[in-house]
Amino acid sequence: MKINHIAAEDLVEGTSLGRDAWLRLRKNRLSMVSLALLTIVVTACFVLAWFCKDPNVINLTNKFAPPSASHWLGTDQLGRDLLSRILYGGQISMLVGFVATAVTLLIGISYGAISGYAGGRVDSLLMRIVDTLYAIPFLVLVIILKVVIASVIGDFATWLVDEFGWNKEFVFRFANIIPLFIAIGALGWLTLARITRAQVMSIKNQEYVEAARSLGLSNRRILFRHVVPNTVGTAIVYATLTIPSFILYEASLSYLGMGVEAPNSSWGILIKEGANFLETQPSLLIIPGIIFSLTLFSLNFLGDGLRDALDPKASKD
Repeated sequence: MKINHIAAEDLVEGTSLGRDAWLRLRKNRLSMVSLALLTIVVTACFVLAWFCKDPNVINLTNKFAPPSASHWLGTDQLGRDLLSRILYGGQISMLVGFVATAVTLLIGISYGAISGYAGGRVDSLLMRIVDTLYAIPFLVLVIILKVVIASVIGDFATWLVDEFGWNKEFVFRFANIIPLFIAIGALGWLTLARITRAQVMSIKNQEYVEAARSLGLSNRRILFRHVVPNTVGTAIVYATLTIPSFILYEASLSYLGMGVEAPNSSWGILIKEGANFLETQPSLLIIPGIIFSLTLFSLNFLGDGLRDALDPKASKD
């Protein structure tokens, strides 16, 4: 009996869904440009910002200074370095977007998965709660919840400073933005819950789920080990499209005076301050506005590319 030996170079290398998605994403030039631009912005805000001037140092004798070697983008109405304020403001804006989205993913996926898997009266009850929350304007709920949470977080921050001697400036800087994380994330999960519910309802009767039940696995193990992982692709796409909307919510709240408080800064606050000097110093509005817009565009285009790359119906090339 003759045995044919296959040379190593004739073997076809295996692939994976993640690798296939990455190859499809790389072919989307707009998404790759957006990814590169987003990487530059994030690196500048979270790395280069540490080498910049203190964004809160006031120098009234140097207000509205033009760009120079000392101040690359000039100074604002209080003589503060504009580049530093943009980079540090970007930290706050993007942290609000990323952390609030993480809270949204945690709540939305869990809530929607339980609702879709349980079905029946449990599903009806949980979805009616979602419908009720949908009926209330989102920003109104966020403002109310932020005010309630802010008082609790403020008392906790004071306790940390008084009892343990923590740095007051450091503690209150984060105590100021944590309510935004919680308020936006705790109310931004409604759409994701509906999406996850629909996916789980279509997955829970698949053969591999029935096989897991026949093996005697608990419903919790089946749900979170076999069903929920198959919804991650959609959740990732939803996250990339949600981050810019949350950053925009923060900017809107800061513009209305209900967002980040001094001495912290964000892109929303910079745009609000720049709008007051639009006729005399348009750069105070234009520069933060351009960076803010480019970041939002990059996240949206990257989200569109990921949606196409992770589409399970996409054919292999």
